[in-house]
Formats: sequence, structure tokens, C-alpha cells
Amino acid sequence: MSNFDPRRSFDPRETPSRAPPLVAGAVAVLGAAAAGVGLSLLLSPQEAARPHSKLLTPLQAKALEHQAFASAETRPGLAAPVSMPVKVQSGETLQAAVERTGVTADEAKSVVQTLASAIDTIHIKAGLAFQAVVAAPRDHRGPIRLIGLSMKTGPASAVTLSRTFDGALKLRELEEKVRDETTVAAGHMSGSLYESALKAGADSRMVAEAVKLFSHKIDFARDIHPSDEFKLVFDRKVTESGRTVETGDLLYAELGAKGQTTRFYRFDNDGHVDYFDELGKNIKGFLLRTPLDGARVTSSFGMRLHPLLGYTRMHAGIDFGAPTGTPVFAAGAGVVKEERWAGGYGHWLKIEHQGGWATGYGHLSRYASGLRVGEHVAQGQVVAFVGSTGMSTGPHLHYEVMKGGEKLNPTSAKVPQGVILGGRELLAFRSQKARVDSLLNKAGGERPPAPTDLAALSLRGRESLGGGSKGR
Repeated sequence: MSNFDPRRSFDPRETPSRAPPLVAGAVAVLGAAAAGVGLSLLLSPQEAARPHSKLLTPLQAKALEHQAFASAETRPGLAAPVSMPVKVQSGETLQAAVERTGVTADEAKSVVQTLASAIDTIHIKAGLAFQAVVAAPRDHRGPIRLIGLSMKTGPASAVTLSRTFDGALKLRELEEKVRDETTVAAGHMSGSLYESALKAGADSRMVAEAVKLFSHKIDFARDIHPSDEFKLVFDRKVTESGRTVETGDLLYAELGAKGQTTRFYRFDNDGHVDYFDELGKNIKGFLLRTPLDGARVTSSFGMRLHPLLGYTRMHAGIDFGAPTGTPVFAAGAGVVKEERWAGGYGHWLKIEHQGGWATGYGHLSRYASGLRVGEHVAQGQVVAFVGSTGMSTGPHLHYEVMKGGEKLNPTSAKVPQGVILGGRELLAFRSQKARVDSLLNKAGGERPPAPTDLAALSLRGRESLGGGSKGR
């Protein structure tokens, strides 16, 4: 027999012997959405309700506490709660967004007044998201009531609102502790390096940087195969539940391909940052071998039967098949010389580099925003996007390398190589390299677990009551 007493407010710090059915339902629909809590990592509400359960870890207990608070109790006479995601629209106030859940203007006003003790409810940006749980009267008489609301306020923080049985709105702020660490993300290739590294825990910015660096030594279209191994070492800010909220510098990257392993280390030389191999040689060549990620060679340099014209003629570049919209990188630092329609080449881009070198990019769908003739671009900078303009049988990039006006084979052209460190710089590099090597040795080559969803939040112990009267 239940000892649940509907006359008193539910206290999430107490463990009930049995969760009321409507409470359990609200937990299921709102708890996870509140701040990214992963229900798959936790026990069910029924299991969690057992007194003194020995199966709960401290993190699970805190997450369930958060869920119970966020869901609140449904008062007698109200139907089962309904969860809905809401985003603030352009030009909309937070109160107007809350009203779109179906509650009255007065109730939405009370919600915003209660939230105001924790967040700035005036200077709201479009796109701000929150999860609301509402319930309608069983007899369809009277207004829809807000049962709970949850909103992420930062990478590791959230606020929740729930309505108690006396009709008040209770606010709680939650924040997970964040620590700085250097981590190793490792795995096997599955698809592109971009896709594989994201699964291992790196972020898109860092992976893009690694792709550009590897492009100096590896042809992504021909050298990469499934099961090739990679490792990335980087700084990150991580929550106590293991979720990455911010990544810092890429300190090391390793990729096994072509029967050999390519490695490079970050070297900060008095504020000037670059990447070098284990011997202190700058890994950056003069030009990238592949100016895009995840592509395949569809046509090589040399004489070929033209697929549209039907006769044999010189193909003065390499074609890389890739989906429309795939970013195209500048193969080297230089100045944009041409940005125009070039007949069979479609949308065409030409970049001039030092020493009489130049690169060309054809069949583009569009150019990077703001790119203009005469603009200086950095090596690896996104300058355009793959398309199928001009004489083309499908989306691909036509890539050319030129020296003094002569078109060369991009795969065999002898372009200048990077510099080699020496003296004090080499000693400083070896010192920074030793720290990374120590981390790799501790990792033992095993793939670390990828960052998980938010599994728990630690409370700052701040509560307030609102809805009619607001207080602390």
C-alpha cells in the first residue's frame, strides 16, 4: 500500500516507496530532455523508487533526483502530462514562447518571473530552447497547466521549474563540475577520418585541422582504408560524467595508412605554433596532396577518353568524386587570381602561390562566402564547395597544379618541403613531445570511451518559490 500523501509537496530529496504513476510518466518524458540526461544510462523510475537501492551509483542518484524534480507531480483532475520542445522565435519574447505551450498569459508571466531569478529573461536570443511539460484538465474545463520546464543555461548547467501541489512554481539551478584534462581519442577508420574521429570524441573543428595536416602526407582518396588506425591527443574541458563541453588544442595526431604510420606533434615556439614529425621536420608541405576530405579519385592525370566529348584528349588534372557541397581547401597559402565561369570547367577558382606555383579548382557549386579576387588565403582554408557545373557527368572536383604556367601531375609534382628544427628550438620541441609521448604510453593504445551524454548534475543548492508570490 502506498504511503504517498497528495496533501504535501513532493520532496525530490526523499526516496518514496512507490512512485505515483503520473510522476513516473512525467519523469520519462521530461527528465532526459531537461539537460541532456541519458535515460539509457540510468535505472527506470520503478527501480529507482525502491528504498535504499544498492544498484544506484552517486551519479545515477543525482540524475534521478534531477529527473524527479523536473517532472514534478500532476495534481488530481489533470490528464497525463505531455512533453514538448520549444524554441524562441525571432522577435519573440520568452513569455510569448511559453504561451505557445498552451498555457494562459498569466501562467506564462509567472513562469518567466520565476525564471528571472536565475537567468536574464529580457535579452533573449532567437533559438533559445527549453522543454516544457503541460497537462490539460480531465474534464476539459479550465486552462492547460504547466507541470514542468527545463532549460540548458550553459554547456554543463541547467534550470528546472516544477509545480508543487499548492500551485507554486519551484525553481532549481543545477550545474555539473567541469575539469581540464588532456585526453587520447583513438579508433579505426569507418568512413572518412572526419566521421571516425567524431565518433571517438573529437569535435569538428579539431578533426578539420587534423585532416588538413594529414593532407600534406596522405592521399585521402587512395591511401585510406577501413580498419586503418588513428589517434588524436587534445586538451578538453570535461564534465564529471565524461561529457566534453569544450575542446582546446590538438597536441598530436597519428594515422596508420599505406603500411606506415604518420605522426605529428604540436610545437608552440614562443607563440608561433606549427606541427612537426617525431624528428622535428615540419609536416606541412608546400601544397596539400588532397584538397578535400573523404574523396575518391575518379579520373587521373594524363590522356583519357572524355566521358562527354567521346574522343581522347589530355586530362591536365585529377578528378575527385565527392558529394555536392563538400568543402574544398586551398592547397597552399596564396592569392586568389581567378574566380569566374570557365566554360567546361564551370565555376572555376585559381590561386597563385610563391615561386611561380598555382592551383586550379573546377566544377564548383559555389565559392566560400566573401572570397574575392586579390584576397590572401591560408593553406587549408575553405575556399569553395564541390559541384557539377560546366561539362560534368556528376559532382566532383577537378584539381590542377601549375608551375610557371605548365600543368603538372598533382601526385608526382616535386613541390618544396617543410623546414627542420635545430638547436634550442629542437630541444624545446623534444620537451613538449615527451609530455605527449608519456600520455600515449599511459593510454596503452587502447581506445578510450567516447564522451557520453550528460548523466548527472551536481546541485548548487539554490531554490526559489514562485507562481503568485516569489521568494527564496
